[in-house]
This record gives sequence, structure tokens and C-alpha cells, in this order.
Amino acid sequence: MTYRAPVRDMMFVLKNVAELDTLQSIDAFAHADEELVEGLLRECGRFCSEVIAPTNVDGDQQGSVIRGEGEGVTAPDSFHSAYSQYVDAGWGAIQFPEEFGGGNFPLAVATAVKEMITAANMAFSLCPMLTTGAVVDLLAHGNDYLQQTFLPKMVTGEWTGTMNLSEPQAGSDVGALTTKAEPAEDGTYRVSGTKIWITWGDHDLTENICHLVLARLPDAPVGTKGISLFLVPKYLVNDDGSIGERNAVEVVSTEHKLGIHASPTCVMEYDKAIGYMVGEPNQGMRQMFTMMNDARLGVGAQGLSIADRAYQQAVQYSLERRQGKAPGDEELENGQSLIVKHPDVRRMLLTMKSQIEAIRALTYRNAAALDMAHHHADEGVRNRERMMADLLTPLTKAWGTDLGVELTSIAIQIYGGMGYVEETGVAQHFRDARIAPIYEGTNGIQAMDLLGRKLGMDGGAFVKAVLAEIREQAATLDDPAFGSFRQHLEGAVDAVETAMTWLMTNRTDFNASFGGATPFLRMFATMMAGSLLAKGAVAAKSAIDGGDDDQFLVDKLSTARFFAGNILSTVPGLVDSVTFGADDLFAIDDTRLQSV
Repeated sequence: MTYRAPVRDMMFVLKNVAELDTLQSIDAFAHADEELVEGLLRECGRFCSEVIAPTNVDGDQQGSVIRGEGEGVTAPDSFHSAYSQYVDAGWGAIQFPEEFGGGNFPLAVATAVKEMITAANMAFSLCPMLTTGAVVDLLAHGNDYLQQTFLPKMVTGEWTGTMNLSEPQAGSDVGALTTKAEPAEDGTYRVSGTKIWITWGDHDLTENICHLVLARLPDAPVGTKGISLFLVPKYLVNDDGSIGERNAVEVVSTEHKLGIHASPTCVMEYDKAIGYMVGEPNQGMRQMFTMMNDARLGVGAQGLSIADRAYQQAVQYSLERRQGKAPGDEELENGQSLIVKHPDVRRMLLTMKSQIEAIRALTYRNAAALDMAHHHADEGVRNRERMMADLLTPLTKAWGTDLGVELTSIAIQIYGGMGYVEETGVAQHFRDARIAPIYEGTNGIQAMDLLGRKLGMDGGAFVKAVLAEIREQAATLDDPAFGSFRQHLEGAVDAVETAMTWLMTNRTDFNASFGGATPFLRMFATMMAGSLLAKGAVAAKSAIDGGDDDQFLVDKLSTARFFAGNILSTVPGLVDSVTFGADDLFAIDDTRLQSV
């Protein structure tokens, strides 16, 4: 089956959780009214369904292939037309300033667009996602020459961008990188070194690729304090903006991966390649984090996208496949029920549906926080929303991608044995989803970031205020329409506070506190997403009370109640995992971990 964009769900979240009306009240987004946004999303949904989604399976089967030494990478055949149409339609420019050819829409709206593109074909979407991150970085840190020379083509997608951090000896420990950047007399730099894991590091979809590369200047300080950021194009650009000579950057090889076969993951070699410094010397990590934080939101949306694509296929299969006799079912054919009638299949589908809606609420709220942090007229609102975005980003990235893997696995289970067969297509989503918890700082790093940096914002006052607000919100959920939501949301807040107190008390025992960081992130994210899902449920009930009998709204309440009783209810059970300590974590000697 092809992909069907859930535009109505997206608009519901944009209006009732991300507060599209508040975003539209900001001068920069005055044009982004509800009617225009919905029309834009419906057109993007059509485009993704008709143009991008058909490239998913054949792109996976054909893959991107390195042609030979010095010859570069060839993308799957179907990608060329699809990417050309993507550029012509302007989808990559949605969130960027008009001065560089952008649409100047809120990031929350652009995130909905990215969700659809990713769901249609995750491997395809990674190319524009990296370009978006590079554009964000150059907008924030690039000088006038870099912005005027490179941004117009990158905003449209005519040129693409990459991020070059890791090296063979420096993965998550970026401070160990050794790539060098020697200053030249003309103000440029000569960049030399090897970079690995470079997504879409080379391809033949565009005439130029703009690499953002972390490297060290001569005599730079050791560690992360001595890293600078450089833009190194595949082809140099002439003064008139035309493509010039080939730069000294080559793709050495591509990785053979579990999934995302159509997305080339490259080993890149720089041999005194001409580069341009981005921003100030030795500030590369700070500048790169501008790109990485944008990418972390985008990666979180990947979990949402792939889970929703797998869910759509699982629902369709459950409405066609007959097996056994479900309790009370009288609509049998050859004595068999549709599997959607079986309680356990229905449980799996609602487990997927409710958490997909929860991830969408969290992701869009995260994006809206960034919009308000950057553009709201009130400084107090900007500061609060900046902290909210900082808090939500590790949650969106880690929880969203963990669930992307878990929910695509459930989709396979719904298919049964046919889910394990490649021809049905659902296995590809599971393979593709597995990289996202590793991308852009592993989820363990996100958990440590939450614990080490985000809980202590504003001396801890901000997070305490957020918890107090959620507790106040829970107290309003007394109506029977919300089922057990109040009970479970209050229980989640209690559990998070208990775990957080223990973590803060034991914060100097890094083995103990970091050992509990990952289950704590799940607790916190589930609570936050539950709060946002409850906000949507309140909006749905208000509309119903106002006379709107749309079944869509009734179903929103059912989904929220399921989430409360089946997902939110698990949060207190994670307290012991957070507070377990490190005694048994490290009780077994390193050398005895391996059984012989």
C-alpha cells in the first residue's frame, strides 16, 4: 500500500497542542493561517504519496552504489526524478527566510512536512534533512560571503549539505578528532583528514555538495575547545556563482548497512581541500550544535514517521487478513474473523496508534517552542520557550526513536510470519528505523544530557515549574470522558519527582546516576507526552460539548484513555530502575562479563 499522510491528525496537533494561532500572532508567521497551512500540508501529503513513496521499496532494493575510485556515488534511479520534483516544488525551503528564497513558515509546520517526507521514504529524506541542518548552521554562524554564495542554492535544495564529525578514532568522543585545517594566504584553509559515517556524503542528485567539517587549526587547544568549523564544497564556486573546479574531497567507500540502503553512508577523504571557516576559531562544537539540535528534532520525527508508516500498513493488513475466530464475532468468512477483531491484535494497534499520536504531540510542541524562542516579541516568553525546547529536545530524539523501533517491531508482529518476509514491506521499516536511536548523539547520550544539563536549568526551578503545571493540569481531568487520565498523570508526576530527587541526591555518583538516566528519560518523556495528549483530549471534548459530533474527536478521547491506562500507567514502575544504583551494575568484573 502507498503512504497516506495523516493531515487531519497533524492539523489537530498543530492547532491544539503546538498552538498554531499563537505562532501566527508572531509577526514573522502572520501569513501562516490555519487554512493556508492545511492546504500546504494536504498538497505535501499528495506529493509524498504520489512522488516520494513509490521510490521507497525500489530504492531499498537498488541502493546507492559507489561507482569506483574517484567516480563517486550513484543514487537509485527513481530518486533522480523524485528529488528534482522535490526541489521544483520548494518543500525544502518551507522554514527558511524569504531573503534566501524560503517560505518563512514556522518550524512546527515544517516539521509536519518533514514527517511526511520521512514516512514516504526515510532514506530519501535524510538528504534534505542534512541540508536543512547545514542551512540552519550557516544562517546562525556564516559570514556574508558564505551566506550569499551558498545559501540560495542550499535553501532550494539545488545543492545539498552534510555534517562531518566522526573519525575512525573519534565517534561520540568528538574531542579526539585529528582532521587539520591549515590557513592559506588568501584567507581560506586547507583541510586534511578522514571522516566516517557521513550521510549522503556523495551522490549524483545535485551538482554540488557543501560539507560542514570539524577540524583543528595549528596549535589549537586539545579536546573539544580546539575544534573549528569549516565549509568545504565538493566543487568550488566561481565569483559569478557558477560551479568551478573540483575540490580535493573524495568518497573512499560506503558502508553496507542493516537498513536505509538508498542513503549512502560515506567515508570521506580530505586532502588539503579548500575550506572556509564558519564563525570564530575554536568555536566549532558550539556552532555544530546549532546544526545538531535541529537534526535531533528531525531524527525524533523519524521515529514518528516510520512508526506511522508501519502502523498504516499494519492496520490495512489487519482489515484484510482472516485467521481464527474472534470472541463474539459473527462476521465470519469460512469460519474465520478478520484479525482486527482479535483483542490482542487490537491491543497492538492501539499501542501503536496512541504512542504515535503522543510522539507527534511532543515533536510538534518541541518545534513550536523553538519557533517562539527565536521569534516571540516577549523576552520572557522567548526565555521560557528556549528552556522548554532545551528540555524537550533530548526527549523527542530519544523517546521518539526508541518507540520508532519498538512500534515498527509491533507492526511486524501484527503481520505474523508475513511481517518477517521482505515482500510485504513492513520489515524494511524496522530495518530503517534502527539507525535513528544512534543518530545525532546516541539515546544514552540524550539521557545523560537530560540529567546532567537540562534538569538543572535555572537552578532546577524550570523543571519544577513544569511538573507543577502538569500536576495542576491533571487536577482538571475529572470528567469521565478522560477515564483514568488524572490518576495516571498524577502518578507519573509523583514518580518523576521521586526519581529526580534520587538522581539529584546521587548526582556526584556518576555510575549510579548515569546508570539510571535512560529509564528516567523514558519516565519523563512519557509523562510529558501524556500531558500533551491530555491537552488534545481536552480540546476534543470541548469541541464535542460544543455540538461537534465528529467521530474523529470521539476517537481522540478513546486513544487518550488507552494511552493513560496502558502507557502512562507504566511510569511509576520505572522508579526502581532509575534508583537501582551501581553496586550490581559494576559487581561483575569486566573480564567476567564474557561467558566462556
